[in-house]
Amino acid sequence: MLKMRPLVVAFSSAMAIVMTVLLTAAPANAITGGYVALGDSYSSGVGSGSESGGCLQSPTAYPGLWNAAHHPSSYRMVACSGAKTTDVNANQLSALSSSTGLVSITVGGNDVGFSDIMTTCVLYSESACVAAVNRAEAYANANLANLLNVTYNGIRSRAPYARVVVLSYPVFYQLGVWYCVGLSETSRAKIDEGINLVDNIIKNSAIGHGFVFADVRSKFVGHQLCSGDKWLHSLNYSELTKSYHPTGTGQSSGYLPVFTTAAG
Repeated sequence: MLKMRPLVVAFSSAMAIVMTVLLTAAPANAITGGYVALGDSYSSGVGSGSESGGCLQSPTAYPGLWNAAHHPSSYRMVACSGAKTTDVNANQLSALSSSTGLVSITVGGNDVGFSDIMTTCVLYSESACVAAVNRAEAYANANLANLLNVTYNGIRSRAPYARVVVLSYPVFYQLGVWYCVGLSETSRAKIDEGINLVDNIIKNSAIGHGFVFADVRSKFVGHQLCSGDKWLHSLNYSELTKSYHPTGTGQSSGYLPVFTTAAG
């Protein structure tokens, strides 16, 4: 009997490890584990209508629409207009916990200065626009992946069992449209180039962390600015905040189906 004791101890230890894993594992989805929406104005819903509060959050943004359709056990919208990665780290990650089942996020555009770029391109020359995008691209190549890595590591440490969906930004302009007024074709193409660069950095960082990358770019094709059937707000001097953000249709027909598929 004494010779069997090491086997009994080993078996007991193994069972204890298995039981610990089973008892501490969190729910695998938002229906039972809850859903938390992080990020910037593309997640808070600026431009989609019914925005409220200092963060301009709207129930018609894709997180609110998904919540209404799927009824997770809990739902927290903490995305905030103007948020950078550092704002997410400081003000939003506390909404996560080990029981969180699903997380969504759009972030990175404010880090590289989307708003400042569009202001420059609208108010100044084509050469100034191109130069502004070039500066943003250089900054993104040098810094954005590191900034995203800090945020993504924070998400995973606070919500270790959650499915994390990282969404892209839509490319703003449909090119090659002769009747499109406003910015030059060169400026529009350069802005699109910058957005694609940022989206691809976000994609690589998200996949590197084992997150799901949900790319909305193809969904917006045919619905960009200059398309004639736009799902994005063009420049609006009376409502500058909404400019270059998805409309209600952009959220419901662009972001929502892509997120729904990615959420599983």
